[in-house]
Amino acid sequence: MDKSSDNPEEDRVSLQSSGKMQANGMVKEALGVLQTFRLSIRRPAEKSPRSPKRKDSKVTPRAESESPSSLPPASPSLSAGSPAASPLKTRGGFFQKMDEDLADMTQHKRKPLARSKTDPNMSKLTDSLLKKGSSIRRSLRFPSKKESDKAARQEHPAAEALPEMREEKETEMEEMEELEELYTLPEIPHTPLSVMQINKLIEMEVLEEAHLNLLAMRLEFQKEQEQTGDDFPMEMAKKEKDLALLYTDLRKKICTIVCDSNSFPARNKALLVHVARIIQEEEKRAEEPGGLPDSWMEAWKEAVSQGVQVKVNGVHLERKEQNLSWLAVHLGLLGKTIVEDLENVKRELRWSYPPSFKVFSTYVKSYHRIVGQHLRKLEPQVTELKDLYALLDWILNKYKSEKIMGSFSLQPDMAEESAEMQLQEGFLKQLLEKYCCKVKEDMSAVLDRVIELEHETVWKDKTEPQREDNLLLSPFHMDIWTAVQGKVDHSRKLDPDLVKKVIVSCLEELKSFPRKFETQFKCHCSALQPQPLWTDYCVTYINSFQALQEHMAGYQDSCPHEVEGFKREVKGLVVRLMEVLEEQFKEDVKPFLRRMMTRKWLTNDDDFKQLDGRIQRLSRHCDSMRPPHEKEFASRLHYHVVKEYVGQLMKNNYSCKNQKHEKAAAKINEQWNKLSNLFDDMKSNHEWLHHVGHDLSTIIGQSNKADIKSHLQPLVEHYPDFSKRHLVAVLYFRGLHRGREHHLILQKLTALRKEVGRTSTDRGRVLFGDMQVTANTDCLSNPPASCLGFLRTHS
Repeated sequence: MDKSSDNPEEDRVSLQSSGKMQANGMVKEALGVLQTFRLSIRRPAEKSPRSPKRKDSKVTPRAESESPSSLPPASPSLSAGSPAASPLKTRGGFFQKMDEDLADMTQHKRKPLARSKTDPNMSKLTDSLLKKGSSIRRSLRFPSKKESDKAARQEHPAAEALPEMREEKETEMEEMEELEELYTLPEIPHTPLSVMQINKLIEMEVLEEAHLNLLAMRLEFQKEQEQTGDDFPMEMAKKEKDLALLYTDLRKKICTIVCDSNSFPARNKALLVHVARIIQEEEKRAEEPGGLPDSWMEAWKEAVSQGVQVKVNGVHLERKEQNLSWLAVHLGLLGKTIVEDLENVKRELRWSYPPSFKVFSTYVKSYHRIVGQHLRKLEPQVTELKDLYALLDWILNKYKSEKIMGSFSLQPDMAEESAEMQLQEGFLKQLLEKYCCKVKEDMSAVLDRVIELEHETVWKDKTEPQREDNLLLSPFHMDIWTAVQGKVDHSRKLDPDLVKKVIVSCLEELKSFPRKFETQFKCHCSALQPQPLWTDYCVTYINSFQALQEHMAGYQDSCPHEVEGFKREVKGLVVRLMEVLEEQFKEDVKPFLRRMMTRKWLTNDDDFKQLDGRIQRLSRHCDSMRPPHEKEFASRLHYHVVKEYVGQLMKNNYSCKNQKHEKAAAKINEQWNKLSNLFDDMKSNHEWLHHVGHDLSTIIGQSNKADIKSHLQPLVEHYPDFSKRHLVAVLYFRGLHRGREHHLILQKLTALRKEVGRTSTDRGRVLFGDMQVTANTDCLSNPPASCLGFLRTHS
């Protein structure tokens, strides 16, 4: 092929290593080598965001026959800049784009070669780099020089062979193989390049060449140190300082490459091979003078951590004001970033290192540590319970689950690694304690909101309370129980040991709730008393707090002390509300009960009808009350009505005359049946009170005074506390104030009480003992026996 490149200046540079013009066949041979090498180096460079400044790594082995005089001397041209286009300053080194070269070869004829203005020393360096390119190709399993020459001699144009070359390269790159642990170090130059030249190579990321020259410079330093012995001239000190500076620059460059490797894997894939070999070599020479004192492997691990830190810091984090779910969103993105990065390490980066580096394990451990530090910095911003839960759930559950570290895409490599995050000592305990405090604060806010809602929806507009299965009930007991149970369930998902602490926190806050509620209720609704709506409200809250107490009883086994404390507070509130209802009822029926057993009562039923109506209304309220309070409430009021009704007989307000005692007895019996039926319907537990009305009406209704004695026994048996003074009051109401029969009846009572007192087993039933008896001012109402005998003698 008699075609030449469009850029003769660059051809002259690349072909002038021997100082004379090359034949056409030799040009093809050189171009074939360059084409293969350019393609192998350009492919990762084109994928990198930093490819315009990319300088591919080139290692230049020295031929054994090459004399030290052929090496380029120290020249300021590398740092000051050469007027010619230096091969080390062009994109990708001294190579041009493959596509442009091939197009030029097929479109232009050869032009006479003219001498380049490049320094002759640079032409030697270029020749050295060409030879190093062949070495790099062999070390990276690229096509050999022989294969490239064969391809260059083919008759069809090079441009037609380009697609096939690309396909072969892509197939080769897909076949990932782990980098071998053992390696052969290329020959170290006899004479190193100058400090400026080595520094330039480091800047341009020609790492292998730079390292080999550093090793050569280090060997020179060691040899000179052996020769000088204890003496350490200024020149040696300067060389030691240069070595330290160059090694520092090399390490910084390596750390930068490693740090960026998980962000730009394609760009750094080839470079990482040289990085790994340099680290291996420096670790072997760690004890030799002239190097850096600290570990290169540790520096590599630190660079990995820095790369991980960059990744973590790059995860989007919104402000709380912008998004209420800011933390949950951030943690979701962070988990996704971790998985994607570790997938990339597993898929690509690990193949650029030998097994001893344990690349995947190093990245996993770095993520454990860096993520833990990242969350520690986020913690002060977490001020709400939902965000704190999201953080703890992510740490304790999601991080090690199949969503992140347990991801199927990271297997089987992850199977040998710990999935636990590395947290600062005491940090998790601090988070759990903070969570319990936030639970308590949130519970307090929930309870305050319950009171606010009750005021807004019920008290403010005097709304009728809701009914559930005919029971008056406010829904707040379910709201509170749901809030507590939700917190308990969430804590159980985080840590089983956290459950008890959360329950304690909730119950401690609940303990003060009954009194808070009572205070606000009375503040807003006490003006309603004694209206029926006030009674409905009291019944509603008796039921609601009883239901809430039953819900909290479910935590009795885990937190008995706290549950008992809450139960006492609820019981106190219920008792106080029931006392309010009792006092209201007592005040309501008091005027009607006071007019029992009077002249008006005997001829008019209005007062009893009013009493009956009040009790029926009370019965309806009891029907709206939850057990066991409805029975307790009905029983206490049953006792009160019986005591007050019968107690009117003890006040000596009226005495039946002219056979009116029979009418009074019938009326007592009739009214008593109604009262007994009412309290039976209310499920009163005091059935023992039913007898007293009938027993007394029987005594009062006896037409023959002598027969009264025979009807005392049932009354004494039913009510052992029925005393002589009570009987005197009953006899007074019946119209029997004095006389011999009066005395005999009292004597019979005394005898019966002594007899019943020996056999009675139930002394807990007290009725008459609590009744006050008005003293009878009639001096003859109860004369002694001597007086009665005297009266009989003189009658």
